[in-house]
Amino acid sequence: MKRLVFMLVVLTTAVGLVASLSQYGRADEEVPAIFVTQKPSGYRDWKVVSVAHEEGNLNSLGAVLGNDAAIQAYRDGKLPFPDGTILAALHFKYVPSEENDKVFGKQQSFVPGAATNTQFMIKDSKKYASTGGWGFGHFNSDGTLGNEAQMKTCFPCHAEAKATDLVFTRYAP
Repeated sequence: MKRLVFMLVVLTTAVGLVASLSQYGRADEEVPAIFVTQKPSGYRDWKVVSVAHEEGNLNSLGAVLGNDAAIQAYRDGKLPFPDGTILAALHFKYVPSEENDKVFGKQQSFVPGAATNTQFMIKDSKKYASTGGWGFGHFNSDGTLGNEAQMKTCFPCHAEAKATDLVFTRYAP
């Protein structure tokens, strides 16, 4: 009898443990995705959407690149951007070019210096529904994924650009 009671306790505990673990897994799957955690392959070969110079604390030069879907949407003036659109923002320190300045005879030329970060926006209206259909990613200069605190700032800032489907960059043909 003791053996039967012991087996029932073990069996009940095992069933409860399996049930709680499977519930735990489902909860994780229900958490909405908002972050891009891997760099899209081939992004350095995409076309230029635009370039920018950020002053102040950022003091950076940036190039925004777009995959074929992004470029086509920009050319067609299509908003919202279609699923599959990917934008990459490559940021660099802003430094004077002594070589160019020698040619010009004065300090006036600035070029990209060391990389500071690379950021991505990926449009997938189902996967990233909780953030306006866009997933956001931030990668440090060494290629590592930015921390969660950095990436949590992306959507609130981009949410201000509702009229342009959360995208700040205009196409510079």
